[in-house]
Amino acid sequence: MSPSRPPKPRVAPPARPRAVPAPRPDDQADASRPATTGRADGAAGPATGASAAGGAGRPRRAGSPTRDAGATRPTSSARASGTPRAARTAPVTGSTDAVPSATGDAPTTFGRAVTTYTAGGRGLTGRGGPVSPPVVSSSSAARFEERARARRSRSRRKVAAVAGGAVAAGALGWLLLLSPVLALDPQDVRVEGAGTVVAVDQVLDVVDAHTGTPLPRLDTVRLRDEVLEVPGVREARVTRGWPHGLLVVLVAREPVAAVPEPEQGGFALLDMEGVQVGRVDAAPDGLPVVDVPVGDARTLSAVLTVLEQLPAELLAQVQGVSARTQDTVTMQLRDGVRVDWGSAAETPLKIAVLSTLRSSGAAAGATVIDVSAPRLPITR
Repeated sequence: MSPSRPPKPRVAPPARPRAVPAPRPDDQADASRPATTGRADGAAGPATGASAAGGAGRPRRAGSPTRDAGATRPTSSARASGTPRAARTAPVTGSTDAVPSATGDAPTTFGRAVTTYTAGGRGLTGRGGPVSPPVVSSSSAARFEERARARRSRSRRKVAAVAGGAVAAGALGWLLLLSPVLALDPQDVRVEGAGTVVAVDQVLDVVDAHTGTPLPRLDTVRLRDEVLEVPGVREARVTRGWPHGLLVVLVAREPVAAVPEPEQGGFALLDMEGVQVGRVDAAPDGLPVVDVPVGDARTLSAVLTVLEQLPAELLAQVQGVSARTQDTVTMQLRDGVRVDWGSAAETPLKIAVLSTLRSSGAAAGATVIDVSAPRLPITR
């Protein structure tokens, strides 16, 4: 039996180099916090293969070596800047009453700088970064005092606004209603449409009674009623002419007939409505003389209606009109021809028939033309 050979010693394979894992984003946020994992005594030892392969941030098994208490984890920006490892991992010692922040934030009394980040990493400027917290009073008494001051300030502003509005309204009211800035000036008053009957001086006398009254206060309706009382005025319209004037437009009662007055002598001038607009001793030239029963308003109205519708050239040929009733209107022309008109009905047709007969020569030599039945006229 051959002697046994001693076993060959086993040689461990060489250790393969392991790549250091790249830092994760949460490592940058944890760069300013001290690492507290590991044993309480802070003993340092060689890293095991499991801890090296697991990377930062994974839970460690009991008994695995950790960094010293108070040491900070280096960030990727610190590694890239080339800061020495000793400076990056130096523990913070001393008093914690005021610790400056690595990012430049103001020191706080709690040993850490408080930094506020916006949600989603976007601030007011559209970029991610810290946002300063709002400044608020730290005590209830100070906050109550701030609210009281704000209420007093609002009250003062409201009072000032109301007072300013009242002053402005008062000044405007005085300017429009009391001051002479818009007062009526008689030199700026115009009267139109007086005709031949209305006395313009009488109209101006009525307006002069309101001299000096501010135009916004002037009652134009009342002034119009006063102007209508002037003899010969049929209609009136009063409008303001800023800043000091007035425009008075009149519709005069033009006379269309002269009615004899046996008791008083002379003639009364009547307009188309039968209103007396004047009185004269002799009948005016070109104005027909009307002979109707005294007090017979219906007969007078029929005569005036006929005269109102006559064209100007035919009215100028009428010397007089007489009527005993409203259906027996008779006109005497200036050339001696008598026209039996009848009633005021169908006056436009009668005018056309009379004009045709006189212009065609069919009524030549006739002294009477009867158009009371315009479809069957009679001449004799």
